[in-house]
Amino acid sequence: MKHLRDMTRRCFNFVANCMNTIKRFGHSTFSSLKIWNYRLYFIGQAISLSGTWMQTIAQSWLVLKITGSGTALGLVTALQFLPILLLGPLGGVMADRFPKRKVLFFTQSASCVLALTLGALVATDTVQLWMVDVLALMLGLVNAVDNPTRQTFVIEMVKKEQLGNAVALNSTQVNAARVIGPAIAGVLIATVGLAWCFAINGISYIAVLIALLMMRAKDLHPFPQVPRAKGQLREGFRYVGSNPLLRDTLIMMAIIGTLSYEFNVILPLSARFTFQGDARTYAALTSAMGLGSVIASLFTANRKKRSPEILIRAAFLFGMSMLLVAIAPNFIIALIAMVLVGAFSINVLTLGNVMLQLESTPEMRGRVMALWAVAFLGSTPIGGPIIGWIGEHAGPRWGLAVGGFAALFAAVFGKTRSGRSPVADEEVREEIAGEESTKVV
Repeated sequence: MKHLRDMTRRCFNFVANCMNTIKRFGHSTFSSLKIWNYRLYFIGQAISLSGTWMQTIAQSWLVLKITGSGTALGLVTALQFLPILLLGPLGGVMADRFPKRKVLFFTQSASCVLALTLGALVATDTVQLWMVDVLALMLGLVNAVDNPTRQTFVIEMVKKEQLGNAVALNSTQVNAARVIGPAIAGVLIATVGLAWCFAINGISYIAVLIALLMMRAKDLHPFPQVPRAKGQLREGFRYVGSNPLLRDTLIMMAIIGTLSYEFNVILPLSARFTFQGDARTYAALTSAMGLGSVIASLFTANRKKRSPEILIRAAFLFGMSMLLVAIAPNFIIALIAMVLVGAFSINVLTLGNVMLQLESTPEMRGRVMALWAVAFLGSTPIGGPIIGWIGEHAGPRWGLAVGGFAALFAAVFGKTRSGRSPVADEEVREEIAGEESTKVV
Protein backbone atom coordinates (compact mmCIF):
# COMPACT_ATOMS: atom_id res chain seq x y z
CA MET A 1 0.00 0.00 0.00
CA LYS A 2 2.82 2.38 0.87
CA HIS A 3 4.53 1.56 -2.41
CA LEU A 4 1.31 2.38 -4.28
CA ARG A 5 0.98 5.73 -2.46
CA ASP A 6 4.59 6.62 -3.36
CA MET A 7 4.00 5.77 -7.00
CA THR A 8 0.81 7.84 -7.04
CA ARG A 9 2.57 10.81 -5.43
CA ARG A 10 5.44 10.61 -7.93
CA CYS A 11 2.95 10.52 -10.82
CA PHE A 12 1.13 13.58 -9.49
CA ASN A 13 4.43 15.42 -9.02
CA PHE A 14 5.50 14.54 -12.56
CA VAL A 15 2.23 15.84 -14.02
CA ALA A 16 2.44 19.00 -11.90
CA ASN A 17 6.00 19.66 -13.05
CA CYS A 18 4.98 19.15 -16.68
CA MET A 19 2.08 21.59 -16.28
CA ASN A 20 4.34 24.20 -14.67
CA THR A 21 6.88 23.80 -17.47
CA ILE A 22 4.18 24.25 -20.12
CA LYS A 23 2.84 27.29 -18.25
CA ARG A 24 6.30 28.90 -18.07
CA PHE A 25 6.91 28.09 -21.74
CA GLY A 26 3.62 29.66 -22.77
CA HIS A 27 4.20 32.71 -20.55
CA SER A 28 7.60 33.46 -22.11
CA THR A 29 6.69 32.39 -25.64
CA PHE A 30 3.67 34.71 -25.94
CA SER A 31 4.88 37.55 -23.69
CA SER A 32 4.66 40.21 -26.44
CA LEU A 33 0.93 39.57 -26.85
CA LYS A 34 0.32 41.23 -23.47
CA ILE A 35 0.99 44.56 -25.18
CA TRP A 36 -2.25 46.08 -26.54
CA ASN A 37 -0.83 47.60 -29.73
CA TYR A 38 1.19 44.55 -30.64
CA ARG A 39 -1.78 42.26 -29.91
CA LEU A 40 -3.96 44.29 -32.31
CA TYR A 41 -1.25 44.23 -34.95
CA PHE A 42 -0.73 40.49 -34.49
CA ILE A 43 -4.44 39.71 -34.96
CA GLY A 44 -4.76 41.96 -38.00
CA GLN A 45 -1.66 40.49 -39.63
CA ALA A 46 -2.78 36.93 -38.88
CA ILE A 47 -5.99 37.51 -40.86
CA SER A 48 -4.30 39.42 -43.68
CA LEU A 49 -1.40 36.99 -44.10
CA SER A 50 -3.76 34.05 -44.53
CA GLY A 51 -5.29 35.97 -47.43
CA THR A 52 -1.82 36.77 -48.80
CA TRP A 53 -0.92 33.08 -48.92
CA MET A 54 -4.22 32.34 -50.64
CA GLN A 55 -3.28 34.87 -53.32
CA THR A 56 0.24 33.43 -53.60
CA ILE A 57 -1.14 29.97 -54.34
CA ALA A 58 -3.79 31.32 -56.71
CA GLN A 59 -1.39 33.58 -58.63
CA SER A 60 1.15 30.80 -59.21
CA TRP A 61 -1.56 28.40 -60.35
CA LEU A 62 -3.13 31.08 -62.55
CA VAL A 63 0.18 31.62 -64.39
CA LEU A 64 0.68 27.88 -64.84
CA LYS A 65 -2.91 27.59 -66.09
CA ILE A 66 -2.35 30.34 -68.66
CA THR A 67 1.14 29.33 -69.84
CA GLY A 68 2.19 25.95 -68.41
CA SER A 69 5.70 27.42 -68.25
CA GLY A 70 8.08 27.39 -65.29
CA THR A 71 10.05 30.23 -66.88
CA ALA A 72 6.90 32.40 -67.13
CA LEU A 73 6.12 31.63 -63.50
CA GLY A 74 9.64 32.64 -62.51
CA LEU A 75 9.35 35.89 -64.46
CA VAL A 76 6.07 36.87 -62.78
CA THR A 77 7.63 36.18 -59.40
CA ALA A 78 10.68 38.18 -60.46
CA LEU A 79 8.54 41.17 -61.44
CA GLN A 80 6.85 41.13 -58.04
CA PHE A 81 10.19 41.39 -56.26
CA LEU A 82 12.11 43.52 -58.79
CA PRO A 83 11.09 46.83 -57.13
CA ILE A 84 12.49 45.57 -53.83
CA LEU A 85 15.81 44.87 -55.55
CA LEU A 86 15.94 48.26 -57.27
CA LEU A 87 14.08 50.51 -54.83
CA GLY A 88 14.39 48.64 -51.51
CA PRO A 89 17.09 50.95 -50.09
CA LEU A 90 14.94 53.98 -50.99
CA GLY A 91 12.02 52.30 -49.20
CA GLY A 92 14.27 52.00 -46.15
CA VAL A 93 14.98 55.73 -46.26
CA MET A 94 11.22 56.38 -46.31
CA ALA A 95 10.76 54.03 -43.34
CA ASP A 96 13.33 56.07 -41.39
CA ARG A 97 11.93 59.42 -42.52
CA PHE A 98 8.13 59.10 -42.12
CA PRO A 99 5.75 57.91 -39.33
CA LYS A 100 5.57 54.14 -39.79
CA ARG A 101 1.94 53.75 -38.74
CA LYS A 102 0.77 56.20 -41.42
CA VAL A 103 2.98 54.63 -44.08
CA LEU A 104 1.56 51.18 -43.29
CA PHE A 105 -2.00 52.46 -43.58
CA PHE A 106 -1.21 53.67 -47.10
CA THR A 107 0.66 50.55 -48.25
CA GLN A 108 -1.92 48.12 -46.85
CA SER A 109 -4.73 50.07 -48.55
CA ALA A 110 -2.89 49.94 -51.87
CA SER A 111 -2.34 46.18 -51.54
CA CYS A 112 -6.06 45.75 -50.90
CA VAL A 113 -6.96 47.57 -54.13
CA LEU A 114 -4.49 45.53 -56.19
CA ALA A 115 -5.81 42.20 -54.89
CA LEU A 116 -9.43 43.15 -55.58
CA THR A 117 -8.48 44.29 -59.09
CA LEU A 118 -6.86 40.95 -59.93
CA GLY A 119 -9.86 39.13 -58.47
CA ALA A 120 -12.22 41.12 -60.69
CA LEU A 121 -10.14 40.36 -63.81
CA VAL A 122 -10.15 36.64 -63.06
CA ALA A 123 -13.87 36.60 -62.18
CA THR A 124 -14.80 38.28 -65.49
CA ASP A 125 -12.49 35.94 -67.42
CA THR A 126 -10.61 38.88 -68.96
CA VAL A 127 -7.27 38.25 -67.28
CA GLN A 128 -4.18 37.88 -69.45
CA LEU A 129 -0.57 37.17 -68.54
CA TRP A 130 0.55 40.77 -69.09
CA MET A 131 -2.11 41.94 -66.62
CA VAL A 132 -0.79 39.56 -63.97
CA ASP A 133 2.72 40.86 -64.71
CA VAL A 134 1.69 44.51 -64.31
CA LEU A 135 -0.23 43.92 -61.06
CA ALA A 136 2.67 41.86 -59.67
CA LEU A 137 5.04 44.72 -60.47
CA MET A 138 2.72 47.27 -58.81
CA LEU A 139 2.47 45.08 -55.70
CA GLY A 140 6.26 44.94 -55.65
CA LEU A 141 6.41 48.76 -55.68
CA VAL A 142 4.12 48.86 -52.66
CA ASN A 143 6.12 46.15 -50.85
CA ALA A 144 9.39 48.02 -51.42
CA VAL A 145 8.11 50.56 -48.88
CA ASP A 146 5.82 48.29 -46.84
CA ASN A 147 8.42 45.63 -46.00
CA PRO A 148 11.09 47.73 -44.20
CA THR A 149 8.34 49.74 -42.54
CA ARG A 150 6.63 46.62 -41.14
CA GLN A 151 9.95 45.14 -40.02
CA THR A 152 10.94 48.24 -38.05
CA PHE A 153 7.45 49.08 -36.76
CA VAL A 154 7.59 46.04 -34.47
CA ILE A 155 10.24 47.59 -32.23
CA GLU A 156 8.04 50.67 -31.79
CA MET A 157 5.25 48.51 -30.33
CA VAL A 158 7.28 46.38 -27.89
CA LYS A 159 10.08 46.92 -25.43
CA LYS A 160 13.66 46.43 -26.58
CA GLU A 161 14.12 43.18 -24.67
CA GLN A 162 10.95 41.74 -26.26
CA LEU A 163 12.02 42.34 -29.86
CA GLY A 164 13.27 38.78 -30.39
CA ASN A 165 10.03 37.36 -29.02
CA ALA A 166 7.89 39.69 -31.15
CA VAL A 167 9.84 38.93 -34.34
CA ALA A 168 9.57 35.19 -33.68
CA LEU A 169 5.82 35.50 -33.07
CA ASN A 170 5.53 37.39 -36.36
CA SER A 171 7.28 34.46 -38.00
CA THR A 172 4.85 32.11 -36.26
CA GLN A 173 1.82 33.92 -37.67
CA VAL A 174 3.37 34.12 -41.15
CA ASN A 175 3.84 30.39 -41.17
CA ALA A 176 0.53 29.60 -39.49
CA ALA A 177 -0.94 31.56 -42.40
CA ARG A 178 1.19 29.42 -44.71
CA VAL A 179 -0.72 26.41 -43.35
CA ILE A 180 -4.20 27.97 -43.30
CA GLY A 181 -4.09 30.11 -46.45
CA PRO A 182 -2.95 27.43 -48.93
CA ALA A 183 -5.35 24.87 -47.45
CA ILE A 184 -8.29 27.24 -47.99
CA ALA A 185 -6.96 28.23 -51.42
CA GLY A 186 -6.72 24.60 -52.52
CA VAL A 187 -10.35 24.01 -51.59
CA LEU A 188 -11.57 27.27 -53.18
CA ILE A 189 -9.69 26.70 -56.44
CA ALA A 190 -11.13 23.19 -56.72
CA THR A 191 -14.70 24.27 -55.92
CA VAL A 192 -15.49 27.91 -56.76
CA GLY A 193 -12.44 29.04 -58.73
CA LEU A 194 -9.36 31.24 -58.50
CA ALA A 195 -11.11 34.61 -58.30
CA TRP A 196 -12.33 34.07 -54.72
CA CYS A 197 -8.74 33.71 -53.45
CA PHE A 198 -7.87 37.21 -54.71
CA ALA A 199 -11.14 38.72 -53.49
CA ILE A 200 -10.82 37.30 -49.97
CA ASN A 201 -7.20 38.49 -49.79
CA GLY A 202 -8.31 42.01 -50.70
CA ILE A 203 -10.96 41.98 -47.98
CA SER A 204 -8.48 40.60 -45.40
CA TYR A 205 -6.42 43.81 -45.52
CA ILE A 206 -9.28 45.58 -43.78
CA ALA A 207 -8.33 43.74 -40.57
CA VAL A 208 -4.88 45.39 -40.60
CA LEU A 209 -6.36 48.82 -41.30
CA ILE A 210 -8.75 48.46 -38.36
CA ALA A 211 -5.88 47.34 -36.09
CA LEU A 212 -3.79 50.37 -37.08
CA LEU A 213 -6.71 52.71 -36.37
CA MET A 214 -7.40 51.15 -32.95
CA MET A 215 -3.80 51.44 -31.69
CA ARG A 216 -3.03 53.71 -28.74
CA ALA A 217 -0.58 56.31 -30.00
CA LYS A 218 0.62 57.10 -26.48
CA ASP A 219 1.80 53.49 -26.03
CA LEU A 220 3.97 53.48 -29.14
CA HIS A 221 7.72 54.09 -28.81
CA PRO A 222 8.68 55.86 -32.04
CA PHE A 223 12.33 56.63 -32.65
CA PRO A 224 13.27 60.08 -33.95
CA GLN A 225 12.44 60.48 -37.63
CA VAL A 226 15.46 61.10 -39.81
CA PRO A 227 15.23 64.54 -41.45
CA ARG A 228 15.51 64.81 -45.23
CA ALA A 229 19.15 65.18 -46.30
CA LYS A 230 21.46 64.39 -49.17
CA GLY A 231 23.38 61.13 -49.24
CA GLN A 232 21.12 59.14 -46.91
CA LEU A 233 21.10 56.20 -49.33
CA ARG A 234 24.91 56.11 -49.57
CA GLU A 235 25.12 56.54 -45.81
CA GLY A 236 23.12 53.33 -45.32
CA PHE A 237 25.42 51.33 -47.60
CA ARG A 238 28.53 52.71 -45.86
CA TYR A 239 27.08 51.87 -42.45
CA VAL A 240 26.42 48.25 -43.39
CA GLY A 241 29.80 47.91 -45.12
CA SER A 242 31.63 49.08 -42.01
CA ASN A 243 29.95 46.53 -39.72
CA PRO A 244 31.17 42.93 -40.37
CA LEU A 245 28.21 41.29 -38.61
CA LEU A 246 25.64 43.23 -40.63
CA ARG A 247 27.53 42.79 -43.89
CA ASP A 248 28.16 39.06 -43.57
CA THR A 249 24.62 38.30 -42.37
CA LEU A 250 23.19 40.18 -45.36
CA ILE A 251 25.47 38.29 -47.77
CA MET A 252 24.30 34.96 -46.32
CA MET A 253 20.67 36.05 -46.68
CA ALA A 254 21.31 37.16 -50.28
CA ILE A 255 22.69 33.73 -51.22
CA ILE A 256 19.75 31.94 -49.61
CA GLY A 257 17.18 34.41 -50.93
CA THR A 258 18.47 34.18 -54.51
CA LEU A 259 18.48 30.40 -54.99
CA SER A 260 17.06 28.64 -51.92
CA TYR A 261 13.91 30.55 -51.02
CA GLU A 262 12.22 30.31 -54.43
CA PHE A 263 9.33 28.16 -53.20
CA ASN A 264 6.72 30.22 -55.09
CA VAL A 265 8.40 29.00 -58.28
CA ILE A 266 9.64 25.48 -57.52
CA LEU A 267 6.77 24.07 -55.44
CA PRO A 268 4.06 24.56 -58.12
CA LEU A 269 6.37 22.85 -60.62
CA SER A 270 7.02 20.00 -58.18
CA ALA A 271 3.31 19.59 -57.51
CA ARG A 272 2.36 19.51 -61.17
CA PHE A 273 5.26 17.71 -62.86
CA THR A 274 7.06 15.67 -60.18
CA PHE A 275 3.98 14.41 -58.31
CA GLN A 276 1.43 14.80 -61.15
CA GLY A 277 -0.91 16.75 -58.89
CA ASP A 278 -3.07 19.88 -58.92
CA ALA A 279 -3.53 23.06 -56.86
CA ARG A 280 -4.34 20.98 -53.77
CA THR A 281 -1.00 19.16 -54.12
CA TYR A 282 0.80 22.51 -54.25
CA ALA A 283 -1.22 23.75 -51.26
CA ALA A 284 -0.31 20.61 -49.28
CA LEU A 285 3.43 21.11 -49.88
CA THR A 286 3.18 24.76 -48.85
CA SER A 287 1.10 23.90 -45.77
CA ALA A 288 3.59 21.22 -44.69
CA MET A 289 6.36 23.79 -44.82
CA GLY A 290 4.22 26.20 -42.85
CA LEU A 291 3.49 23.58 -40.21
CA GLY A 292 7.19 22.98 -39.62
CA SER A 293 7.78 26.72 -39.44
CA VAL A 294 5.03 27.25 -36.86
CA ILE A 295 6.40 24.54 -34.57
CA ALA A 296 9.97 25.81 -34.86
CA SER A 297 9.06 29.48 -34.48
CA LEU A 298 7.30 28.81 -31.16
CA PHE A 299 10.57 27.48 -29.79
CA THR A 300 12.48 30.33 -31.44
CA ALA A 301 10.24 32.83 -29.65
CA ASN A 302 11.42 31.34 -26.35
CA ARG A 303 15.11 31.41 -27.30
CA LYS A 304 17.37 33.94 -25.59
CA LYS A 305 20.68 33.20 -27.29
CA ARG A 306 21.19 34.39 -30.86
CA SER A 307 24.57 34.40 -32.55
CA PRO A 308 26.22 34.00 -35.97
CA GLU A 309 27.17 30.42 -35.06
CA ILE A 310 23.52 29.45 -34.55
CA LEU A 311 22.60 31.14 -37.85
CA ILE A 312 25.30 29.13 -39.64
CA ARG A 313 23.99 25.84 -38.22
CA ALA A 314 20.43 26.76 -39.20
CA ALA A 315 21.53 27.52 -42.79
CA PHE A 316 23.34 24.18 -43.00
CA LEU A 317 20.31 22.22 -41.76
CA PHE A 318 18.04 24.20 -44.09
CA GLY A 319 20.19 23.18 -47.05
CA MET A 320 20.24 19.51 -46.02
CA SER A 321 16.46 19.41 -45.62
CA MET A 322 15.96 20.88 -49.11
CA LEU A 323 18.20 18.17 -50.55
CA LEU A 324 16.04 15.61 -48.74
CA VAL A 325 12.94 16.96 -50.52
CA ALA A 326 14.80 16.86 -53.83
CA ILE A 327 15.47 13.11 -53.53
CA ALA A 328 12.14 12.16 -51.90
CA PRO A 329 10.87 9.05 -53.73
CA ASN A 330 7.17 9.83 -53.19
CA PHE A 331 4.77 12.57 -52.18
CA ILE A 332 4.34 11.46 -48.54
CA ILE A 333 8.09 11.57 -47.84
CA ALA A 334 8.28 14.93 -49.63
CA LEU A 335 5.56 16.29 -47.30
CA ILE A 336 7.47 15.10 -44.23
CA ALA A 337 10.69 16.62 -45.57
CA MET A 338 8.90 19.92 -46.23
CA VAL A 339 8.03 20.09 -42.52
CA LEU A 340 11.79 20.00 -41.83
CA VAL A 341 12.42 22.63 -44.51
CA GLY A 342 9.92 24.91 -42.79
CA ALA A 343 11.43 24.34 -39.36
CA PHE A 344 15.00 25.13 -40.38
CA SER A 345 14.11 27.97 -42.76
CA ILE A 346 12.27 29.88 -40.04
CA ASN A 347 15.33 29.69 -37.82
CA VAL A 348 17.40 31.28 -40.59
CA LEU A 349 14.87 34.08 -41.16
CA THR A 350 14.19 34.89 -37.51
CA LEU A 351 17.84 34.80 -36.42
CA GLY A 352 18.94 36.97 -39.32
CA ASN A 353 16.12 39.48 -38.75
CA VAL A 354 16.68 39.88 -35.00
CA MET A 355 20.48 40.09 -35.26
CA LEU A 356 20.26 42.84 -37.88
CA GLN A 357 17.73 44.89 -35.89
CA LEU A 358 19.59 44.60 -32.60
CA GLU A 359 22.94 45.44 -34.15
CA SER A 360 21.59 48.54 -35.97
CA THR A 361 21.24 52.01 -34.48
CA PRO A 362 17.68 53.47 -34.53
CA GLU A 363 18.40 56.07 -37.21
CA MET A 364 19.79 53.38 -39.53
CA ARG A 365 17.41 50.51 -38.75
CA GLY A 366 14.99 51.20 -41.61
CA ARG A 367 17.80 51.26 -44.16
CA VAL A 368 19.41 48.13 -42.75
CA MET A 369 16.12 46.22 -42.87
CA ALA A 370 15.52 47.51 -46.38
CA LEU A 371 18.83 45.93 -47.38
CA TRP A 372 17.64 42.76 -45.62
CA ALA A 373 14.58 42.86 -47.89
CA VAL A 374 16.82 43.45 -50.92
CA ALA A 375 19.07 40.52 -49.95
CA PHE A 376 16.28 38.11 -49.13
CA LEU A 377 13.33 39.20 -51.30
CA GLY A 378 14.85 41.52 -53.89
CA SER A 379 17.16 38.75 -55.07
CA THR A 380 14.12 36.86 -56.40
CA PRO A 381 14.22 38.63 -59.81
CA ILE A 382 17.59 36.98 -60.28
CA GLY A 383 16.90 33.60 -58.71
CA GLY A 384 13.24 33.16 -59.71
CA PRO A 385 13.81 32.83 -63.47
CA ILE A 386 16.94 30.73 -62.89
CA ILE A 387 15.16 28.23 -60.65
CA GLY A 388 12.12 28.31 -62.94
CA TRP A 389 14.28 27.53 -65.98
CA ILE A 390 16.09 24.71 -64.15
CA GLY A 391 12.77 23.30 -62.93
CA GLU A 392 11.26 23.42 -66.41
CA HIS A 393 14.22 21.97 -68.36
CA ALA A 394 16.16 19.81 -65.89
CA GLY A 395 13.24 18.96 -63.60
CA PRO A 396 11.83 20.39 -60.34
CA ARG A 397 14.04 18.07 -58.27
CA TRP A 398 17.12 19.80 -59.66
CA GLY A 399 15.63 23.18 -58.81
CA LEU A 400 15.23 22.09 -55.19
CA ALA A 401 18.75 20.63 -55.18
CA VAL A 402 20.27 23.90 -56.40
CA GLY A 403 18.49 25.70 -53.56
CA GLY A 404 19.80 23.18 -51.05
CA PHE A 405 23.38 23.54 -52.23
CA ALA A 406 23.06 27.35 -52.13
CA ALA A 407 22.04 27.21 -48.45
CA LEU A 408 25.00 24.93 -47.71
CA PHE A 409 27.30 27.38 -49.49
CA ALA A 410 25.87 30.24 -47.37
CA ALA A 411 26.65 28.21 -44.24
CA VAL A 412 30.22 27.61 -45.42
CA PHE A 413 30.62 31.33 -46.19
CA GLY A 414 29.33 32.23 -42.73
CA LYS A 415 31.68 29.74 -41.10
CA THR A 416 34.72 31.18 -42.88
CA ARG A 417 33.72 34.70 -41.79
CA SER A 418 32.53 33.95 -38.25
CA GLY A 419 36.01 34.32 -36.80
CA ARG A 420 36.21 37.86 -38.18
CA SER A 421 32.74 39.06 -37.12
CA PRO A 422 31.73 40.21 -33.65
CA VAL A 423 29.34 37.86 -31.88
CA ALA A 424 25.95 39.36 -31.06
CA ASP A 425 25.91 38.13 -27.47
CA GLU A 426 23.78 39.35 -24.60
CA GLU A 427 26.39 41.89 -23.41
CA VAL A 428 26.62 43.54 -26.80
CA ARG A 429 22.84 43.72 -27.14
CA GLU A 430 22.42 45.18 -23.67
CA GLU A 431 25.00 47.83 -24.48
CA ILE A 432 23.18 48.68 -27.72
CA ALA A 433 19.87 48.79 -25.85
CA GLY A 434 21.37 51.14 -23.27
CA GLU A 435 22.68 53.49 -25.92
CA GLU A 436 19.39 53.55 -27.80
CA SER A 437 17.23 54.11 -24.72
CA THR A 438 18.62 57.66 -24.51
CA LYS A 439 17.41 58.42 -28.04
CA VAL A 440 13.73 57.45 -27.66
CA VAL A 441 11.24 60.29 -27.84
